[in-house]
Amino acid sequence: MIRLLAAFFAFGATMCALTIVLLIFPGTALDSLWRLNPAARLAFQSLGNAAILHMSVVGTGCVFAAIGLWQKSLWGIRIALVILSLNIIGDLFNALVRHDYRALIGLPIGGAMIFYLARYKTADSSSSR
Repeated sequence: MIRLLAAFFAFGATMCALTIVLLIFPGTALDSLWRLNPAARLAFQSLGNAAILHMSVVGTGCVFAAIGLWQKSLWGIRIALVILSLNIIGDLFNALVRHDYRALIGLPIGGAMIFYLARYKTADSSSSR
């Protein structure tokens, strides 16, 4: 299961990288991918270069979480927990402030991932007790 979560974060890092490419090189054949989420395109474009910085930070976090989870390390679990917690806060914000209730689907999914990771025992965590 922990390796599946590592793959999940690797996928997240890949999507961040793709978003950065789409933002840096608009008007290419890849622009058709924005049809999957046209609102995201507008939101990212409204942020300008800050969107590229934001996606770089998120993508880097996902890379580190994926590597750490793949290695089943405590630091990887901690990074993943931070990312998932921030994502839940973002989902709540989107639901409550922006009235985008589709974001609520992320709450039980993120919560289940957090629950699993918080209970996961690593060699690091068992030796520090």
